[in-house]
Amino acid sequence: MSENNYLSLDSSVLYRCNQKHFDKLLDKYGIGYTQLILLTQIYENEGVSMNELAVRGVFDKGTITRSIQRLEQLSYVRIENSEADKRAKLLFTTEKTQEIMPDLYRMRSEWNSYLSSEVNVEELDIYNAVQAKLVEKAREYAREIENDGVRFYGLQKLTLLDYPGNMACTVFTGGCNFRCPFCHNRSLVFLNENDSEIATEDIFDFLKGRNKILDGVCITGGEPLLHPGIRDFIIRVRELGLKVKLDTNGSNSEMLKQLIDEGLVDYVAMDIKNRPEKYAETIGLENYDLSEVEKSKDLLLEGKVDYEFRTTVVREFHEVEDIEALAKWIKGAKQLYLQNFEDHGTCIQNGLGEVGLDTLEKMKKAAEPYVNYIELRGIKE
Repeated sequence: MSENNYLSLDSSVLYRCNQKHFDKLLDKYGIGYTQLILLTQIYENEGVSMNELAVRGVFDKGTITRSIQRLEQLSYVRIENSEADKRAKLLFTTEKTQEIMPDLYRMRSEWNSYLSSEVNVEELDIYNAVQAKLVEKAREYAREIENDGVRFYGLQKLTLLDYPGNMACTVFTGGCNFRCPFCHNRSLVFLNENDSEIATEDIFDFLKGRNKILDGVCITGGEPLLHPGIRDFIIRVRELGLKVKLDTNGSNSEMLKQLIDEGLVDYVAMDIKNRPEKYAETIGLENYDLSEVEKSKDLLLEGKVDYEFRTTVVREFHEVEDIEALAKWIKGAKQLYLQNFEDHGTCIQNGLGEVGLDTLEKMKKAAEPYVNYIELRGIKE
């Protein structure tokens, strides 16, 4: 094959000219080229989900969310919740859209005729066949990138509490393999379709502007170690001269060991949910093999990295005896924090409660013989 630039500059020129042409024509409707693509797809596939639309067009969720919001504000699209899945958002066109679609199709047809005016039918068929193959390879790559990256859904720009002794920011990854009923980050566990992702490069743009102010980055979730790209993300954070604190549920001991062995994390906070006998119930699963949590717990007890264990104490799941058994399980631990449950209205299960201060004090006393340091958190004045 002769050397050419059709995969780079020429494709970029075609895209930009498409965009300029349609943006000019569509200005009277208050929409642009991206909205035209989405509107056509919705019109031809009434009831398509927002997630499916994002996958088809390889749109990031932030872009598609903003575009759909714009179309909804202009009354071109209405959004309905799916009866089959309450988290899914289904998209439908309105009468306003149906009135303008003939004009939009005419615009598209005239532009295509203009572009192909010097191309014969055989050449056009060849071009379309080649383009289909190129697009499929591009989609394949996009799927690989999606699977190998890290999906972020939140950024707290400054915290003095999450990383003891350090001024830090906190990034929130999406997705978790546990279903703890008392988890207050429900949206990060189930990932609603209308939740917007934060691009990794946007996070680094922020960090580059603050790396002289911040001491470190806290990575929490969801469960960060579910993301194959977390190691590469951490490496880039450290290249900015920032420390890394990792929050984890301990379910991926291999990844945790790699990060510790390579010196990529400075501090690890691992959740210990309950005594082993009550673990599955506490994390909202019918059955759970504790071997990974066991390995992660033992890994931290080796003391190769600064760490803490922490337990959220919930009235419905924890008795004094449970905390004592938990402390025996992590015997010799550097530090254990007991955090009283607080209902923020965003938990997976409603109706759960905190324990009284006297009970929390008894739990602390019961655990003290087995850990080097224990402290209570979340105590109301």
